[in-house]
Amino acid sequence: MRGVQAFTAWIPAKAGIQSGTMRRGFNVALDPRFRGGALLFLALLFAVPSFAQDRLPPAPYAYQQLNDPAKEARAKALMEELRCLVCQGQSIADSDAPLAGDMRHEVRSKIAAGESPDEIKAWLVARYGNWVTYDPPFDAATALLWLGPLLFLAIGGWLAFGRFRRGDGDAEDKA
Repeated sequence: MRGVQAFTAWIPAKAGIQSGTMRRGFNVALDPRFRGGALLFLALLFAVPSFAQDRLPPAPYAYQQLNDPAKEARAKALMEELRCLVCQGQSIADSDAPLAGDMRHEVRSKIAAGESPDEIKAWLVARYGNWVTYDPPFDAATALLWLGPLLFLAIGGWLAFGRFRRGDGDAEDKA
């Protein structure tokens, strides 16, 4: 108990009281002088994230379709092939993320300007990488993505074949 008392702060109870009259400990949360500051700190702590929200209006073509139905159909088909970089499991046509809205705007703007879907897809791949498409090309960077399932299937088949072959030999030894 003596060790605890050695680390306990001794603070005068009130200003102007003789040094012999002291109370033990000092609780900042209960002291009225600090209550206002603590409440202000907590209010600012919880208010700061609200200022980090995106307050910009959505891009014009993010939620608005093109006037030409043929161009809108080409844009919609391309948007179904592109992955949302925020949601990762949805296409930009299905996602409500602001980045997906910006990408939809870019696709519709470029389709309206007369660019082909292949040109737009190449531009997006150059900007965001192969990950933006659901069908990445086969190259050195994506070889493991394409060959990995085949490799696991071959290893699993080899292990199963070895296990079944070994199991047949055990049955002959017992007979």
